[in-house]
Amino acid sequence: MKLGLESQVQFFQALKNSIPSYSSLVDEVAETIDISVDSAYRRIRGEKLLNYHELFLLSQKFNVSIDKIFSNGTSSILFQTNQNNLEKNNFLSWMQDVLYQLEMVNSFSKKHIYFLLKDMPPWYHYYHKELAAFKFFFWKKSILFSPDVADSTFSLEEHSYREFEEITRKILKAYNNVNSTEIWNIEGINTTIRQINLYHEMGIITDPSLTIRLYTCLLEVINHLEKMAEFGKKFPLGGQPTDESADYYFYVNEFVLGDNTFFAELDDNKITYLNYNVIYFMGTSDVAFNKSMFQNLENLIKKSTQISKVGEKERRQFFNKLRRKVRINMESISTQEE
Repeated sequence: MKLGLESQVQFFQALKNSIPSYSSLVDEVAETIDISVDSAYRRIRGEKLLNYHELFLLSQKFNVSIDKIFSNGTSSILFQTNQNNLEKNNFLSWMQDVLYQLEMVNSFSKKHIYFLLKDMPPWYHYYHKELAAFKFFFWKKSILFSPDVADSTFSLEEHSYREFEEITRKILKAYNNVNSTEIWNIEGINTTIRQINLYHEMGIITDPSLTIRLYTCLLEVINHLEKMAEFGKKFPLGGQPTDESADYYFYVNEFVLGDNTFFAELDDNKITYLNYNVIYFMGTSDVAFNKSMFQNLENLIKKSTQISKVGEKERRQFFNKLRRKVRINMESISTQEE
Protein backbone atom coordinates (compact mmCIF):
# COMPACT_ATOMS: atom_id res chain seq x y z
CA MET A 1 0.00 0.00 0.00
CA LYS A 2 1.30 3.45 -0.93
CA LEU A 3 -0.04 6.97 -0.69
CA GLY A 4 -0.56 9.10 -3.78
CA LEU A 5 1.78 12.07 -4.14
CA GLU A 6 -0.84 14.66 -3.11
CA SER A 7 -1.94 12.60 -0.12
CA GLN A 8 1.68 12.08 0.94
CA VAL A 9 2.33 15.83 0.92
CA GLN A 10 -0.78 16.32 3.07
CA PHE A 11 0.35 13.53 5.37
CA PHE A 12 3.70 15.18 6.01
CA GLN A 13 1.99 18.51 6.59
CA ALA A 14 -0.12 16.81 9.25
CA LEU A 15 3.06 15.39 10.80
CA LYS A 16 4.65 18.84 10.81
CA ASN A 17 1.59 20.28 12.56
CA SER A 18 1.78 17.60 15.26
CA ILE A 19 5.35 18.27 16.44
CA PRO A 20 6.69 21.21 18.48
CA SER A 21 8.09 24.15 16.54
CA TYR A 22 11.61 23.48 17.80
CA SER A 23 11.69 19.94 16.37
CA SER A 24 13.00 19.10 12.91
CA LEU A 25 10.51 17.18 10.76
CA VAL A 26 13.21 15.60 8.60
CA ASP A 27 15.18 14.41 11.64
CA GLU A 28 12.05 13.00 13.26
CA VAL A 29 11.08 11.15 10.07
CA ALA A 30 14.59 9.79 9.52
CA GLU A 31 14.83 8.49 13.07
CA THR A 32 11.33 6.99 13.12
CA ILE A 33 11.61 4.90 9.94
CA ASP A 34 15.40 4.37 10.22
CA ILE A 35 16.55 6.03 7.01
CA SER A 36 19.07 8.72 6.12
CA VAL A 37 18.26 12.40 6.25
CA ASP A 38 18.55 12.58 2.45
CA SER A 39 16.04 9.73 2.08
CA ALA A 40 13.70 11.48 4.50
CA TYR A 41 13.92 14.67 2.45
CA ARG A 42 13.00 12.74 -0.72
CA ARG A 43 9.89 11.37 0.96
CA ILE A 44 8.85 14.73 2.39
CA ARG A 45 9.28 16.38 -1.04
CA GLY A 46 7.25 13.61 -2.67
CA GLU A 47 10.14 12.28 -4.76
CA LYS A 48 9.75 8.85 -3.18
CA LEU A 49 6.49 7.40 -1.93
CA LEU A 50 6.10 5.93 1.55
CA ASN A 51 5.38 2.23 1.77
CA TYR A 52 2.81 0.75 4.15
CA HIS A 53 5.31 -0.06 6.91
CA GLU A 54 6.79 3.46 6.87
CA LEU A 55 3.32 4.97 6.85
CA PHE A 56 2.33 2.82 9.81
CA LEU A 57 5.43 3.75 11.84
CA LEU A 58 4.99 7.48 11.23
CA SER A 59 1.26 7.51 11.95
CA GLN A 60 1.83 5.59 15.19
CA LYS A 61 4.74 7.78 16.34
CA PHE A 62 3.01 11.11 15.71
CA ASN A 63 -0.56 9.97 16.42
CA VAL A 64 -1.75 11.16 13.00
CA SER A 65 -4.54 8.99 11.59
CA ILE A 66 -4.24 7.71 8.04
CA ASP A 67 -8.02 8.03 7.81
CA LYS A 68 -7.58 11.77 8.15
CA ILE A 69 -5.56 11.88 4.93
CA PHE A 70 -7.90 9.67 2.91
CA SER A 71 -10.97 11.58 4.10
CA ASN A 72 -9.76 14.89 2.62
CA GLY A 73 -12.26 16.36 0.19
CA THR A 74 -15.19 14.83 2.02
CA SER A 75 -17.49 16.26 4.69
CA SER A 76 -16.12 13.90 7.33
CA ILE A 77 -14.13 15.29 10.27
CA LEU A 78 -11.78 13.09 12.26
CA PHE A 79 -11.58 13.50 16.04
CA GLN A 80 -9.15 11.82 18.40
CA THR A 81 -9.68 11.10 22.08
CA ASN A 82 -8.78 8.88 25.01
CA GLN A 83 -11.91 7.09 26.17
CA ASN A 84 -12.78 6.04 29.71
CA ASN A 85 -11.33 2.53 29.87
CA LEU A 86 -13.33 1.71 33.03
CA GLU A 87 -10.16 0.36 34.59
CA LYS A 88 -8.81 1.06 38.06
CA ASN A 89 -6.40 3.76 36.88
CA ASN A 90 -8.86 5.52 34.56
CA PHE A 91 -8.87 8.74 36.55
CA LEU A 92 -5.09 9.00 36.66
CA SER A 93 -5.03 8.33 32.92
CA TRP A 94 -7.44 11.22 32.41
CA MET A 95 -5.26 13.52 34.53
CA GLN A 96 -2.15 12.49 32.60
CA ASP A 97 -3.87 13.16 29.29
CA VAL A 98 -4.92 16.66 30.43
CA LEU A 99 -1.33 17.39 31.45
CA TYR A 100 0.01 15.98 28.17
CA GLN A 101 -2.28 18.20 26.09
CA LEU A 102 -1.34 21.34 28.07
CA GLU A 103 2.37 20.53 27.88
CA MET A 104 2.00 19.97 24.15
CA VAL A 105 0.47 23.44 23.86
CA ASN A 106 3.36 24.88 25.88
CA SER A 107 5.92 23.29 23.55
CA PHE A 108 5.04 25.77 20.79
CA SER A 109 6.65 29.19 20.63
CA LYS A 110 3.40 30.98 19.78
CA LYS A 111 0.38 29.69 21.66
CA HIS A 112 -3.00 30.96 22.81
CA ILE A 113 -5.90 29.11 24.42
CA TYR A 114 -9.57 30.03 24.06
CA PHE A 115 -12.11 28.52 26.45
CA LEU A 116 -15.86 28.89 25.86
CA LEU A 117 -17.10 27.94 29.30
CA LYS A 118 -20.16 26.12 30.45
CA ASP A 119 -18.48 25.18 33.75
CA MET A 120 -15.53 26.58 35.62
CA PRO A 121 -12.35 25.00 34.14
CA PRO A 122 -11.28 21.95 36.16
CA TRP A 123 -7.83 23.28 37.07
CA TYR A 124 -9.25 26.23 38.99
CA HIS A 125 -10.45 23.73 41.58
CA TYR A 126 -6.81 22.76 42.13
CA TYR A 127 -5.94 25.98 43.97
CA HIS A 128 -7.21 24.36 47.18
CA LYS A 129 -6.47 20.81 48.23
CA GLU A 130 -9.96 20.50 49.79
CA LEU A 131 -11.82 21.64 46.68
CA ALA A 132 -9.57 19.54 44.45
CA ALA A 133 -10.19 16.47 46.62
CA PHE A 134 -13.94 17.01 46.43
CA LYS A 135 -13.89 17.30 42.63
CA PHE A 136 -11.74 14.18 42.34
CA PHE A 137 -14.16 12.28 44.57
CA PHE A 138 -17.19 13.55 42.65
CA TRP A 139 -15.73 12.70 39.24
CA LYS A 140 -14.70 9.23 40.39
CA LYS A 141 -18.03 8.49 42.09
CA SER A 142 -20.58 10.09 39.79
CA ILE A 143 -18.86 10.29 36.39
CA LEU A 144 -16.33 7.47 36.19
CA PHE A 145 -18.27 5.14 38.55
CA SER A 146 -15.07 3.99 40.23
CA PRO A 147 -15.84 1.00 42.48
CA ASP A 148 -13.42 2.16 45.18
CA VAL A 149 -15.74 5.07 46.09
CA ALA A 150 -19.09 3.56 45.08
CA ASP A 151 -20.38 3.22 48.65
CA SER A 152 -18.27 5.94 50.25
CA THR A 153 -19.12 9.25 51.85
CA PHE A 154 -16.71 12.12 51.36
CA SER A 155 -14.19 13.15 53.98
CA LEU A 156 -10.77 14.75 53.68
CA GLU A 157 -9.28 12.12 55.97
CA GLU A 158 -10.22 9.25 53.67
CA HIS A 159 -10.15 11.04 50.31
CA SER A 160 -7.27 13.53 50.39
CA TYR A 161 -5.87 12.28 47.04
CA ARG A 162 -2.35 13.30 47.94
CA GLU A 163 -1.13 11.09 45.09
CA PHE A 164 -2.55 13.66 42.68
CA GLU A 165 -0.92 16.72 44.26
CA GLU A 166 2.09 16.78 41.94
CA ILE A 167 0.13 16.30 38.73
CA THR A 168 -2.48 18.90 39.70
CA ARG A 169 0.33 21.36 40.42
CA LYS A 170 1.82 20.65 36.98
CA ILE A 171 -1.56 21.03 35.25
CA LEU A 172 -2.23 24.36 36.92
CA LYS A 173 1.27 25.62 36.14
CA ALA A 174 1.01 24.50 32.50
CA TYR A 175 -2.32 26.30 32.02
CA ASN A 176 -1.06 29.44 33.74
CA ASN A 177 1.91 29.58 31.37
CA VAL A 178 -0.27 30.04 28.27
CA ASN A 179 -1.91 33.26 27.12
CA SER A 180 -5.63 32.62 27.41
CA THR A 181 -9.02 34.01 26.53
CA GLU A 182 -11.98 32.79 28.58
CA ILE A 183 -15.58 33.53 27.68
CA TRP A 184 -17.74 33.25 30.79
CA ASN A 185 -21.43 33.37 31.59
CA ILE A 186 -22.94 34.01 35.02
CA GLU A 187 -23.97 30.33 35.07
CA GLY A 188 -20.34 29.16 34.89
CA ILE A 189 -20.10 28.61 38.64
CA ASN A 190 -23.38 26.70 38.95
CA THR A 191 -22.10 23.19 38.31
CA THR A 192 -19.62 23.19 41.19
CA ILE A 193 -22.22 24.76 43.50
CA ARG A 194 -24.78 22.11 42.54
CA GLN A 195 -22.32 19.28 43.08
CA ILE A 196 -21.43 20.48 46.58
CA ASN A 197 -25.06 21.13 47.47
CA LEU A 198 -26.23 17.80 46.05
CA TYR A 199 -23.69 15.76 47.99
CA HIS A 200 -24.57 17.69 51.15
CA GLU A 201 -28.30 17.02 50.71
CA MET A 202 -27.69 13.34 49.90
CA GLY A 203 -25.58 12.89 53.02
CA ILE A 204 -22.49 12.05 51.01
CA ILE A 205 -20.86 15.02 52.73
CA THR A 206 -21.74 14.21 56.31
CA ASP A 207 -20.00 17.12 58.02
CA PRO A 208 -21.71 20.52 57.42
CA SER A 209 -18.49 22.33 58.33
CA LEU A 210 -16.79 20.58 55.40
CA THR A 211 -19.56 21.81 53.08
CA ILE A 212 -18.97 25.35 54.36
CA ARG A 213 -15.22 24.91 53.84
CA LEU A 214 -15.74 23.87 50.21
CA TYR A 215 -17.89 26.96 49.59
CA THR A 216 -15.21 29.10 51.26
CA CYS A 217 -12.61 27.65 48.90
CA LEU A 218 -14.88 28.45 45.97
CA LEU A 219 -15.19 32.06 47.14
CA GLU A 220 -11.41 32.32 47.29
CA VAL A 221 -11.16 31.00 43.73
CA ILE A 222 -13.64 33.65 42.57
CA ASN A 223 -11.63 36.34 44.34
CA HIS A 224 -8.47 35.13 42.63
CA LEU A 225 -10.07 35.05 39.19
CA GLU A 226 -11.23 38.62 39.76
CA LYS A 227 -7.70 39.63 40.68
CA MET A 228 -6.25 37.99 37.57
CA ALA A 229 -8.91 39.69 35.46
CA GLU A 230 -8.04 43.03 37.04
CA PHE A 231 -4.36 42.67 36.03
CA GLY A 232 -5.07 40.81 32.81
CA LYS A 233 -2.41 38.31 33.86
CA LYS A 234 -2.24 34.76 35.22
CA PHE A 235 -0.44 34.03 38.47
CA PRO A 236 -0.66 31.62 41.44
CA LEU A 237 -3.24 31.98 44.18
CA GLY A 238 -2.00 34.56 46.71
CA GLY A 239 0.69 35.79 44.33
CA GLN A 240 1.24 38.79 42.11
CA PRO A 241 1.82 39.07 38.35
CA THR A 242 5.34 39.38 36.99
CA ASP A 243 6.77 40.49 33.65
CA GLU A 244 6.75 36.83 32.58
CA SER A 245 3.09 36.21 33.50
CA ALA A 246 0.86 34.97 30.68
CA ASP A 247 -1.91 37.25 29.43
CA TYR A 248 -5.43 36.64 30.72
CA TYR A 249 -8.37 37.93 28.70
CA PHE A 250 -11.70 37.58 30.48
CA TYR A 251 -14.97 38.13 28.63
CA VAL A 252 -18.57 37.86 29.79
CA ASN A 253 -21.40 36.91 27.45
CA GLU A 254 -24.79 37.10 29.16
CA PHE A 255 -26.66 35.62 26.18
CA VAL A 256 -24.66 32.51 25.33
CA LEU A 257 -24.01 29.65 27.71
CA GLY A 258 -20.82 27.98 26.52
CA ASP A 259 -20.22 24.28 25.94
CA ASN A 260 -16.69 23.94 27.35
CA THR A 261 -15.08 24.19 23.93
CA PHE A 262 -11.30 24.38 24.27
CA PHE A 263 -9.50 25.91 21.29
CA ALA A 264 -5.72 26.25 20.87
CA GLU A 265 -3.67 28.34 18.44
CA LEU A 266 -0.21 26.81 18.07
CA ASP A 267 2.13 28.74 15.77
CA ASP A 268 0.26 28.50 12.44
CA ASN A 269 -1.86 25.54 13.53
CA LYS A 270 -5.19 25.27 15.34
CA ILE A 271 -6.80 22.49 17.38
CA THR A 272 -10.37 22.29 18.66
CA TYR A 273 -11.22 20.16 21.70
CA LEU A 274 -14.92 19.43 22.19
CA ASN A 275 -16.25 18.32 25.57
CA TYR A 276 -18.24 15.08 25.98
CA ASN A 277 -19.14 12.71 28.83
CA VAL A 278 -18.68 15.58 31.32
CA ILE A 279 -14.88 15.54 31.69
CA TYR A 280 -13.58 14.09 28.42
CA PHE A 281 -12.46 15.99 25.34
CA MET A 282 -11.99 14.94 21.73
CA GLY A 283 -9.74 16.97 19.47
CA THR A 284 -9.35 17.69 15.79
CA SER A 285 -6.82 19.59 13.70
CA ASP A 286 -9.15 19.63 10.68
CA VAL A 287 -8.32 22.91 8.91
CA ALA A 288 -11.79 23.80 7.64
CA PHE A 289 -13.47 22.91 10.94
CA ASN A 290 -10.98 24.94 12.98
CA LYS A 291 -11.28 27.92 10.66
CA SER A 292 -15.04 27.92 11.19
CA MET A 293 -14.68 27.42 14.94
CA PHE A 294 -12.22 30.30 15.25
CA GLN A 295 -14.54 32.61 13.31
CA ASN A 296 -17.34 31.66 15.68
CA LEU A 297 -15.17 32.41 18.70
CA GLU A 298 -14.16 35.77 17.23
CA ASN A 299 -17.82 36.66 16.69
CA LEU A 300 -18.66 35.65 20.28
CA ILE A 301 -15.83 37.79 21.61
CA LYS A 302 -17.07 40.78 19.63
CA LYS A 303 -20.50 40.35 21.21
CA SER A 304 -19.07 39.88 24.72
CA THR A 305 -17.93 42.37 27.34
CA GLN A 306 -14.26 42.41 28.23
CA ILE A 307 -13.75 42.81 31.97
CA SER A 308 -10.02 42.07 32.15
CA LYS A 309 -7.88 45.19 32.62
CA VAL A 310 -10.84 47.39 31.60
CA GLY A 311 -14.48 47.62 32.67
CA GLU A 312 -13.94 47.87 36.42
CA LYS A 313 -17.63 48.44 37.12
CA GLU A 314 -18.73 45.49 35.00
CA ARG A 315 -15.98 43.34 36.48
CA ARG A 316 -17.07 44.02 40.06
CA GLN A 317 -20.70 43.42 39.19
CA PHE A 318 -19.96 40.08 37.54
CA PHE A 319 -17.79 38.68 40.33
CA ASN A 320 -20.19 39.99 42.98
CA LYS A 321 -22.92 37.96 41.30
CA LEU A 322 -20.75 34.85 41.45
CA ARG A 323 -19.99 35.43 45.12
CA ARG A 324 -23.67 36.00 45.87
CA LYS A 325 -24.54 32.59 44.40
CA VAL A 326 -22.05 30.89 46.70
CA ARG A 327 -23.02 32.85 49.82
CA ILE A 328 -26.71 32.05 49.40
CA ASN A 329 -25.86 28.37 49.59
CA MET A 330 -23.49 28.89 52.53
CA GLU A 331 -26.20 30.73 54.43
CA SER A 332 -28.66 27.95 53.68
CA ILE A 333 -26.32 25.38 55.23
CA SER A 334 -25.71 27.56 58.26
CA THR A 335 -29.46 28.06 58.76
CA GLN A 336 -30.06 24.30 58.67
CA GLU A 337 -27.54 23.84 61.47
CA GLU A 338 -29.11 26.41 63.80
